[in-house]
Amino acid sequence: MTPDAISLLLAPAGAAVLAEACAGYTPGGELRLVEKLRRRYDAPVVTAAVTQASLRHRAVAKFGADAARMYFTPDGLEQATRTAVGVHRAARIARTLPNATVVDLGCGIGGDLISAARAGLRVTGVERDPATAAAARANLAALELPGEVLVGDAEEQDVSQYEVVFADPARRADGKRVFDHNAYSPPWSFITALLSDTACVKVAPGIPHEAVPDGVEAEWVSDAGEVKEAALWSGKLYAGTTRRATLLPSGATVTSAPEAECAPVGRYIYEPDGAVVRAGLVTAVAEAVDGWLLDPRIAYVSGDSPVATPLASAYEVVEELPYKEKALRSWVRAQDIGTLEIKKRGVDFDPAVLRKKLSPKGSASATLIVTRIGRDAVAYSCRRLALTLDSNI
Repeated sequence: MTPDAISLLLAPAGAAVLAEACAGYTPGGELRLVEKLRRRYDAPVVTAAVTQASLRHRAVAKFGADAARMYFTPDGLEQATRTAVGVHRAARIARTLPNATVVDLGCGIGGDLISAARAGLRVTGVERDPATAAAARANLAALELPGEVLVGDAEEQDVSQYEVVFADPARRADGKRVFDHNAYSPPWSFITALLSDTACVKVAPGIPHEAVPDGVEAEWVSDAGEVKEAALWSGKLYAGTTRRATLLPSGATVTSAPEAECAPVGRYIYEPDGAVVRAGLVTAVAEAVDGWLLDPRIAYVSGDSPVATPLASAYEVVEELPYKEKALRSWVRAQDIGTLEIKKRGVDFDPAVLRKKLSPKGSASATLIVTRIGRDAVAYSCRRLALTLDSNI
């Protein structure tokens, strides 16, 4: 997807081909669709339209109904912030600094620009890849949102004219995901310089706690139980805490980790949300459910009461089992288990491999939680609970 390809699709004739491609698109049917459209339209516009139709189909998971009007590049879609997370972040900026001017360094296809503009912020995007910048510019226009997108290098921008700097450093190199923050582009030294003023920087959720500069808040965000990213907040956006976990769509947030005791398993096991675990705030779950840790180094909480909390999933313990393949296979057969969910922490094995070895073929469902307590691996047969905040058992 090139700037020329996007320009083709923005022209009236190309827009008509794109609409037809989107209407006729089905996953796996790209070649048939190309052959059909090539009978009436030129190859370049057909290729661009079918590629865009495929990207729009994939983008629904991140952008919902907006995806049908947006423009994407493959890499831009892969790296874009999903709408729920972008809306949360933009709302936080707008609450603190209403109508602020925001520059988005490395804006990609404009996911964060869209959320920020809708929150009433005045946005400028900077993107070094011309095709991606063209997509971002087209997306603001397609969604009838104000803002501008410039082609340029993040490190060369004069950001002093903006009230907020947002940065989304590239975390890929040679097509592979980069986990070391020192390998980001722009480099980590540039990022820390931004964080000396009012800024928000999107980083990978694996960012080490010790890498976060003093006076900067690290917020880990999950959506529907899946950790999506971390964001670093500084300057006027700093809220006075060093670590935060935010869970979407509920918006539940936690910032403190009280002391918690360790004790043997109770009637229930709680699995903290991944954002809570990444933020190192597991003991907040113990406080929420009036429970305790199973092991000081393992992110499982136990308790004697079923407590609904957005911070964790709850499981009722049915029985403790030996962590031995033969014993677990016998348990699967005896309980007629056919659907087996396997959870693990602190134990080195592949759940998919163990599930295949246990060969569940029955009609019942169960959850197997395997964890380490001290030096020993233990297993618990459990029943997943569907608790709501006002539920009672």
